[in-house]
Amino acid sequence: MNPLFDSPNGDGARVELDRLIDLRQQARRLDIAPRGKVFATRGGGHLSRFRGRGMEFDESRIYQPGDDTRNMDWRVTARTGQPHVKLYREERERPVWLLVDVGPSMRFGTRVAFKSVIAARAAALLAWAAADKGDRVGGLVFDETRHFERRPVTRTRGLLPLLQALSQDPLPGEQGGHASLGAAARQLAHLVRPGSLVFLFSDFAGIGPEDVDWLGKLSADSEVVLVFIHDPLEAMAPPPALYPVADDQRTGLLDTANSAVRDGWNQRFAAHVAVLQELALSHQTHLVRLRTDQPVGETLMESLRPRGGRVGGLS
Repeated sequence: MNPLFDSPNGDGARVELDRLIDLRQQARRLDIAPRGKVFATRGGGHLSRFRGRGMEFDESRIYQPGDDTRNMDWRVTARTGQPHVKLYREERERPVWLLVDVGPSMRFGTRVAFKSVIAARAAALLAWAAADKGDRVGGLVFDETRHFERRPVTRTRGLLPLLQALSQDPLPGEQGGHASLGAAARQLAHLVRPGSLVFLFSDFAGIGPEDVDWLGKLSADSEVVLVFIHDPLEAMAPPPALYPVADDQRTGLLDTANSAVRDGWNQRFAAHVAVLQELALSHQTHLVRLRTDQPVGETLMESLRPRGGRVGGLS
């Protein structure tokens, strides 16, 4: 069997709506409770608690030692000359946003499934987990030509249209896609309310420290989880040989018998991971890593273990 389609969850190149719906049972094993839970990152781990459910702005008051500096009210601080922080009222339901990248670099896979398919499955699992806990679920799904937007609403009223969008090709919704994750995330930053939980599903291709103003805006008042999805071939060069390669305009040969080619291949991926880890640390966000050849549900469950249990390292 072709390893690309050797998937226990159906066709690895397409997203099937019925299979996204079937993931509801598996999602009940996931715990995204807002307190006392952590997301695990690999290599030392950047851990923090969820901040709570959706928050509605209440008032500003003078800063007190121990206040979260991320809640600084800079306008009032500038006006009065004294540091102030924003206070929020907790809502009954927490808004959960899913930003799902299904652009060109995500439509790739050599083992089990395309990265875009893994992103859809992971998004569906976390959406079901949130909806079953009473949270409001919404999302933004985008590629290079179109985008689908759904603001968070209660229960399956928001979830099912999102799952349908993830399973349709071409993507439904409005004309005008986004050329990069950053462009889509900047749009999302205008929609997200304080206290939201935001998941970003992507391979983060081309991301760099100089182009992440959107991450600072999202993480200032909300909990942000970067779900990094990659194929094993991206992490390690294929065995030494000559491989035909092509894009829309050119064809050529890739010589992985050349040690410099293999080393450069592996080092580029390691550098990409290091950038993501540094961004997660500096912006106090979480980083979860999913491989296309590993079970999505089990990997997410391992990364969502409570603080009192064993924290899983993702590979």
